[in-house]
Amino acid sequence: MGALQHVIKVEGMSCEHCVAAVTAEVEAVAGVETVVVDLEAATVTVDGGDIATIHAAIDEAGYDVA
Repeated sequence: MGALQHVIKVEGMSCEHCVAAVTAEVEAVAGVETVVVDLEAATVTVDGGDIATIHAAIDEAGYDVA
């Protein structure tokens, strides 16, 4: 059985720097296996990790969970 997948809508991302910042913060969360940021769709897809901790990491990167 694979890790739980979370698809999170994120506001405020507008460039590749945003993608890199969000990716780095979320990858640092314990239990996270993969992170895929879709700039056009304004989503972050995460395999594994705790959803509250992932939301906090996105906030720490300077972006808002919608």
